[in-house]
Amino acid sequence: MLSIIINHYKSPEVLRLCLNYLKKNAPDGSEIIVTDSETIEKTQDMMHYDFPEIIFLREEKNVGFAKSVNRGIQNARGDFFLIINADVMVTEKDAIPKMLSYMESHPDLGALGPRLFNINGEHQPSCFRFYTPRTILARRTPYGKTPWGKKELERFLINVTGSDPITSDWVMGSALLVRRSAYEQVGPMDERYFMYLEDTDWCRTLWEKGWKVVYYPEAFFYHYHFQASKKHGAILDVLTNKYTRIHLLSAIKYFRKYGLKVPRYDI
Repeated sequence: MLSIIINHYKSPEVLRLCLNYLKKNAPDGSEIIVTDSETIEKTQDMMHYDFPEIIFLREEKNVGFAKSVNRGIQNARGDFFLIINADVMVTEKDAIPKMLSYMESHPDLGALGPRLFNINGEHQPSCFRFYTPRTILARRTPYGKTPWGKKELERFLINVTGSDPITSDWVMGSALLVRRSAYEQVGPMDERYFMYLEDTDWCRTLWEKGWKVVYYPEAFFYHYHFQASKKHGAILDVLTNKYTRIHLLSAIKYFRKYGLKVPRYDI
């Protein structure tokens, strides 16, 4: 059985579109769970009247991505968990079955990420190597425009060519299929992260416990992705953009937890 866990925050019309696509394209018998942070009346009414068959978990406050996902999993019954943000659209009938089939045929696989496209059809990077402090500098400061910064960004982003599966250090948590038995071994997402790097952390824990993480471009979803934390690497962004500050705080937590050494898994 598949449990689909949708992380949502104050965008009911986007959530409606996501759910309508899932009703058409999710495998028969799938369980759908919406975890809703800082629930507003419009979302609650929509779920009650238009989607009464879907499990709806309310939160009075914005609890963050990790806690939202963990609560969904705690209420899930499936052998596999498909975790998606509410701005992810599953437009193809065979996308989820392809992912499930691949995971079922690879018992050492703990997490699987599909290819993501922006709404305009452009490829959206979603598989990466582990962060170093230089990665943060390259992504958030003018260092990223130097030859050394560009080289670091090239290392960080795994180049995707063709449709063959790619072993990846981590894949973006916006769309991630996870095996229950792997989850039971590694535990929930680390809720010390409010937003950003909780997916990196989780995938790293999977690797540490002997599970593989794979990017699977043969299946694709659309992702209406807004990079709220990024403004061309401006130094002042740390002061003016709260999402950049959250990202940097998550990075500090990550490096305090793991140190500066980057693990190698033959990727």
